[in-house]
Parts: sequence; structure tokens; C-alpha cells
Amino acid sequence: MLRLLELQRDQVVGGTIIVILLPLVALTTQSASYVFTNFDVAPELTGISSKPYAVILSFLVSQYSLYGYDAAAHLTEETRGADKNGPIAILTSIGIISVFGWAYILALTFSIQDFSYLYDPTNETAGAFVPAPILYDAFHGRYHSSTGAIILLCIIWGSFFFGGLSITTSAARVVYALSRDQGVPFSSVWRKIHPKHKVPSNAVWLCAAICILLGLPILKVNVVFVAITSICTIGWVGGYAVPIFARMVMPEKNFKAGPFYLGSFSRPICLVAFLWICYTCSVFLLPTYYPISWNTFNYAPVALSAGLGLIMLWWVLSARKWFKGPVRNIETDHSGKV
Repeated sequence: MLRLLELQRDQVVGGTIIVILLPLVALTTQSASYVFTNFDVAPELTGISSKPYAVILSFLVSQYSLYGYDAAAHLTEETRGADKNGPIAILTSIGIISVFGWAYILALTFSIQDFSYLYDPTNETAGAFVPAPILYDAFHGRYHSSTGAIILLCIIWGSFFFGGLSITTSAARVVYALSRDQGVPFSSVWRKIHPKHKVPSNAVWLCAAICILLGLPILKVNVVFVAITSICTIGWVGGYAVPIFARMVMPEKNFKAGPFYLGSFSRPICLVAFLWICYTCSVFLLPTYYPISWNTFNYAPVALSAGLGLIMLWWVLSARKWFKGPVRNIETDHSGKV
């Protein structure tokens, strides 16, 4: 848990450097009216010319980045006072991500020198990674050198790497929890705790191996990345939809509030959260490139249907006969105290 916090600290420091340094280096900066009112699409790259459709797809970026609070949620049982500190950690994570994400986007958009060049298929990244040309234009325009841009890109790539570590940590804790409840094959292997480091090392290696295997096709086919991120995010936010919906329909007399309780705001917030989850899960199934072909098709609906089908088949044929639900590892008295 402490190591994860150190990684998040490094990401915040790196993001702060980019936010402050980039607008100072750029020879010219865009006006506030351009940043907040100008709307551009890149149909030559994505095939999407509809602005409303582009707005709908643009919300997906935030769903990728908000994965950070999920790691905080899965690590709460490794902290003291998890019933109160867990929700605080989640809200703090969302707040930090929102502030720094907004500042990062503003720093990039204010520093744009030539918008048409960003999505040009002939530029340094073939129009696929927009921040790189912005950084290059800023440093090359002032210093006639791309060294500073490369350094800042390394910071961004480092953030991607640390974000991957955070997600892997979160996924390993999910595997550990499911194997502890005997909910996955070979549970006895994945729930083992490393005697020295006190972490589920086998679960960590399993998640790392799966990530590597799933990532290899991305080197050849770009749509694989879209499908993987869509499926993972749908599964992640969809998992939160279940308890949120249960809270909405549960009679108030049957609900026992914990130390962190939203009071009368609980049901309205649950409704907004549930509708947002339904919206994002639907959007992740939409095509992101046009015209639709075998190379641009969003395979998330196909892969998601196949995955859910296999899980349901496994449940019907085997798992329902032996899976009894979560295994309790603590005892409570009649008052609910541990």
C-alpha cells in the first residue's frame, strides 16, 4: 500500500512539471476562447465528422483514467479502519485525478501551435499520439531541439507504466479475493501469500502474464487495444453497478449505514452513478473508427458476449455445484462487532 502511494506521488510530481513547464516553453499560446469554445474533429484520421458523436466518444477518456480509485478500493482491506478510510481514499483519488487531469488537458490545449499538424498521418506519431507533436512543437520552436520534448514524453510514459502497476496491483487483489473464496480455477495457487513480502505474488504474476499476452496483438492490430480497454472498463464499472442498484432498491429499514454515510443524498447519488455507468458501458460498445471494416470494427461487443457466455456456461455446468459464496475469515458477535 505504501509503495502504491509512492508511485502515485511520483505521477503527481511528473504531471505538475508538465503542467507548469509546457505553457512556459511554448512560443505562443492559444487564447482562452479557442481552448474553451473551439471544437474540432479529425475525420481524415477517424472517419468521424459528427460533432455530437465525437462528444459522446470523448467521455471515454475520463473512464480510462478514473481507474485509479478502483485500486484504492481493492487495497482497503490492507489498511486500518477500512470502512471509513476506504471511501475517503476513493474520493481523494477522484479529486486528485480530476484536478490534475483537467490541468494537464489545459496545458496541452493552450500550447497547441498548429492543430492541423496534430492529426497529420505524416507527423512523428502518424497522427496517433497527439501530446507528442504538441511537446515537440513547443521545445523545437524555442530551443530548436527536441530533447525537452523527449524528457517530458518519458514522464508521460512513466505515468503510463506506474498506472499499469496500479491496475495490476488492483487486479491481483481481485484474483486473490476470488481465489480466497474458491471462485476461480486453481484457487489454492493464486491465494498463496509471499512469506517475506506479504502479498499474493502468484496472483500478481498471473495478472502480469495475462496483460503481456493480451498486449502482444496490439503491436500488430490497433483495434485490439480499443477492444481490451472497452471490455476491461465495462467489467470494472459494471461491477460497481450491482451494489449501487441493490442500494437503490433496498428498503431503507433493511439498510445498515456504516461510518461513512451520505445520508439523504445517498439515493440520488446512486441514481446518477447508475445512469452514468449504463451510459458509459453502452458507449464503449460503439465504433470509434469509420468506415467500419475488419480493421476498424470495435470487437468489444463480440468479445464481451463470448466472455459472458463462457462464464455462464461454466456456472451452469460446474461452478453452481460447489461455489457457496464469499468465505468468512472473521467472526462477529450479535451486535455485529468483530
